Amino acid sequence: MSSDEDLRALAARAGIQTAWQDVHGERRELAPETLHAILRALGLPDDAREAQAQLDAMAQLLPPLLTLPCGNDGAAIPGATPGHHFRLRLEDGTQREGRLERGWSGEARLPALHEPGYHRLELDGGHCTIAAAPSRCMSLDELCGRQGARAWALAAQIHSLRRPGDMGIGDFGGVAALARAAAGRGACGVAVSPAHALFAADPGKYGPYAPSTRLFRNVLLADPSAALGHGASDTSVDDAELIDWHSAAQRKFARLRQLFESAADHPGFVEYRSEAGSALEQHARFEALHAAMLARDGSAWHWQHWPEEYRTPDSPGVQRFARDNPGEVAFHAFCQWLADRSCEAAQRAARDAGMAVGLIADLAVGTDGGGSHAWSRQQEILPDLTVGAPPDVFSPRGQDWGLTAFSPLQLRAGGFSAFLELLRAAFRHAGGVRVDHVMGLQRLWVVPPGMGPADGGYLTYPLDDMLRLLALESHRHRALVIGEDLGTVPEGFHARLDAAGVLGMRVLWFEQQPDGGFRPPRDWSAQAVAMTTTHDLPTVVGWWQGRDIVWREKLGLFPDPDLPRQEAARRGDDRSALWRAFLESGSATADEPPPDQPGPVLEAAMAHVGQANCALAILPMEDALGMVEQPNLPGTTEGHPNWRRRLPGEAAHLLDDPAVVTRLQAFASTRSAEG
Repeated sequence: MSSDEDLRALAARAGIQTAWQDVHGERRELAPETLHAILRALGLPDDAREAQAQLDAMAQLLPPLLTLPCGNDGAAIPGATPGHHFRLRLEDGTQREGRLERGWSGEARLPALHEPGYHRLELDGGHCTIAAAPSRCMSLDELCGRQGARAWALAAQIHSLRRPGDMGIGDFGGVAALARAAAGRGACGVAVSPAHALFAADPGKYGPYAPSTRLFRNVLLADPSAALGHGASDTSVDDAELIDWHSAAQRKFARLRQLFESAADHPGFVEYRSEAGSALEQHARFEALHAAMLARDGSAWHWQHWPEEYRTPDSPGVQRFARDNPGEVAFHAFCQWLADRSCEAAQRAARDAGMAVGLIADLAVGTDGGGSHAWSRQQEILPDLTVGAPPDVFSPRGQDWGLTAFSPLQLRAGGFSAFLELLRAAFRHAGGVRVDHVMGLQRLWVVPPGMGPADGGYLTYPLDDMLRLLALESHRHRALVIGEDLGTVPEGFHARLDAAGVLGMRVLWFEQQPDGGFRPPRDWSAQAVAMTTTHDLPTVVGWWQGRDIVWREKLGLFPDPDLPRQEAARRGDDRSALWRAFLESGSATADEPPPDQPGPVLEAAMAHVGQANCALAILPMEDALGMVEQPNLPGTTEGHPNWRRRLPGEAAHLLDDPAVVTRLQAFASTRSAEG
């Protein structure tokens, strides 16, 4: 083979898709420099033969963990031969012994297992964990009973919720208040925005989808009274429409330090810190170090720019820093305790109020490469690659989200411990998890350093293994799984999600047919969640009025000055098509209202989406309240107040307004009607 053929064969063996199909259906080959860069990021040698030999050796090793579906044909055992003796210690303590079977290709296989769990397989040449998974994730019917198939929930941005004493940033106390109110209206849950830990030393980094780590929580969302009683509550009231993250964070951290001074020896904190172990200590040390480095040098934001002695979590320098600054490290651990107890209290409030699901957490697709997780888990991630998306109609140059992700080779080599650690953190204190960009379980678009997003490529992940572990953890935590499957989806991927019991997402604006009409709600996928909109898309009122087009024109997001006019004309056609769909579904009966009269549209949208043949319907609070503006405008960092808007009124009483009551009753009634 030529050197180019050797390179492409190696790349394909390592899980790199050497070619991809663009939005116009044209085949694109990855450039050799892109392939070399991704291979280096995966830790493979530059020499193709050495790299192939390394991959061969990895394939023959018995990995730390193997997955298999319960009741199936068992699992192939690398490095073993048929007839070898095995001993299996089940999770419940029982033992089995036998001989490995011969598969169709002559490989050694473990006999089928019917008991889900993590079991220990012992062979003459080694041992590993067998993760035997249910065939599907926990279902809504299992959580809600027979009525689960027509259940509904609300969705809220945590920071947008108000309660007295929240000090300018919505918190889990507001989530608890909203959950109680929503349960009283018949909702089975509340889907919330990501609550991952951000950067305590830099409150300007407040975007919830670019966290420092997904293993811990954003401490600014803590409601201290959940752990310390109502005496820990602040009495201030903030009625601003937009969050000033810098000033609000300053006030919140000042209050948290006061509480730390008085409650650092609280038994609950001592117990939590002990149970959380080294992962918490590393995150707390990172937070303290990050603050110290920024105070010394404002340009040292990224840990790779710190002095060498602080760049690895177990280094003597970091150990010394922790010994010299025990109070700072303990403070950040204390804040995590408050945040964890706040989330736990919100879920308890939801379930106590009668919600079958309760909180539905949001799991971001990756983390900031300069954050706690990348620093503390350097062997598990791809520090020299960022995650994004290939060029498409909306982003002709592609997208680079500035996030890092797991290394697929290290996931396998590490027994998926990093992925399991992430799943368990996501399911903690939740009745469901929404997996952002769920296509990342199969492939991620990665961008090498110094290259534009259009020069990236797809890196594949072990989808079968990850779906099985997701299903197993879903059952162990008794929580449903939603996959955000909007955008470019690999062929056959929806069917894989359906088979695994992962609910997809069906959003009103995207449920269009080739002829331009909108799909009837009875034809929406049953194995999905129906929604009017998402945080990245216009609200019903905003869409009808074309508010998103106005914003994009105002901020110069259209590459052609004539595009706003074209978009406005297209929106007019879409409005008429949507209204026809409303009439056909019986959600509307009158003539199409003009753009400046969105009231009837809002009511019709509730009834239309509520009728969807989906297992669950989720109504964002912005639409429940009839708001114009959306929480986030993708592609912007300045100009639009992303992640700063607050909802009008206290969370406990938002659903009491007569107009809101009417909307929720209409939405709920369509869900309870016969499908």
